[in-house]
Amino acid sequence: MNEISHLLALADAYLAVTHLKEVTLSHRLFGDSKKLTAMRDGADITVSRFNAAVAWFISNWPEGADWPDGIPLSPEAFDAMFPGRAPTAGEVA
Repeated sequence: MNEISHLLALADAYLAVTHLKEVTLSHRLFGDSKKLTAMRDGADITVSRFNAAVAWFISNWPEGADWPDGIPLSPEAFDAMFPGRAPTAGEVA
């Protein structure tokens, strides 16, 4: 099941690899530098914003960086991100 905690895990993993500031990533994802912080504090987002954010991560995931455990990708997204690599358990929904 996709949920806010998955989106925040993606953000944390992306921030760890890129060393961006959270406000910068939040602005890139949502056009709102405070949205990720608000979500950490319990704010919600619409499904369309959630889906757009996940799509952004898929399109902008750093080359060579691992996708966080427990957050499945569609088979098409996995193949696009990791060409020629077979998925491990839980990577593909």
